[in-house]
Amino acid sequence: MGKVVLVTGAARQLGGRFVRRVQRDPGVERVIAVDSTAPPHRLGSAEFVRTDIRQSAIARVLAEHAVDTVVHLAVTGGAAGTGGAYSTVKETNVIGTMQLLGACQKSPTVRRLVVKSSTGVYGGTPRDPAVFTETTEPKSLPAGGFAKDAAEVEGYVRGFARRRPDVAVCVLRFANILGPYADSALAEYFSMPVMPTVLGYDPRLQFVHEDDVLDVLRLAAREPRRGTLNSGTFNIAGDGVLLLSQCSRRLGRPTLPLLLPAVTWVGSALRAVGVTDFSPEQIRLLTHGRVVETAQMREVLGFEPGYTTAEAFADFARSRAVGLLPPERMARAVDRVSAMLEVDGLTADGEAAEGAKR
Repeated sequence: MGKVVLVTGAARQLGGRFVRRVQRDPGVERVIAVDSTAPPHRLGSAEFVRTDIRQSAIARVLAEHAVDTVVHLAVTGGAAGTGGAYSTVKETNVIGTMQLLGACQKSPTVRRLVVKSSTGVYGGTPRDPAVFTETTEPKSLPAGGFAKDAAEVEGYVRGFARRRPDVAVCVLRFANILGPYADSALAEYFSMPVMPTVLGYDPRLQFVHEDDVLDVLRLAAREPRRGTLNSGTFNIAGDGVLLLSQCSRRLGRPTLPLLLPAVTWVGSALRAVGVTDFSPEQIRLLTHGRVVETAQMREVLGFEPGYTTAEAFADFARSRAVGLLPPERMARAVDRVSAMLEVDGLTADGEAAEGAKR
């Protein structure tokens, strides 16, 4: 008998793609796709069960289908422009996870749990280390939004792991997910004609390609290979980093540097009109950046991403319309301005030095 895999969040783009892909694994017999709304996309041969994981009915679904592997993807940041509907997203993230874990705890058949989380749990402050490892404690816990939800979810998952030590639990902390189908708030930010930035900051960013997300989820849901361990908490990101200024140049989209209070006001205005979910959490990311260590991902989980951070961003950029300025022309313009500033700086330094001698 093959594995019976239950996937939450199947109505979202990422969940639907994972449902279709995991069906191709030879060790998988059936896939049960769960969401509170009907998916707008095909789910292949998976059986769709319309149920809200915030309700106790999820326990009945686990029992009826004798599910042995649960892949929890219904931990999301919500779509931009939802406004007050984020309260529903938060309930699904936190209350839904609690209800799902309670059902898994009572289930005699569940043997593996994979949970989608985020590197946002590390927060974002000027006192943060240059690189986060899985054991790094955040200087300041996330105050709200998806990052806070993810931190709470991880706390509940740790409690579940203590109560059910017979279940292999894998928590995947993803960096910002990008690719041709990305529908995150950061993807919408990068699609704006002009990108507001925080004056005086050029944060380092890491990305993970959505195809790598699907591949590592499949790996985590399988039985571990010799020398690997499909349980624990892992940072998932592509190699390398990009500065926000580099992202702007590669997209051909100019930035609008603003003082932090003005960026906060602009973010609130954009959320109010439904343009993008420019949340305080995202503003912190675009101020201080975030970079994580991925040695555990390779050495313990046994996963090697197919895309670097730069390659993931390039694939995303190709799927978006060209910005106000062609990327090549914008890059040349920025290089010329930088060169002029360097020359002026050297001239000023030279004049100052000459004056000092006199």
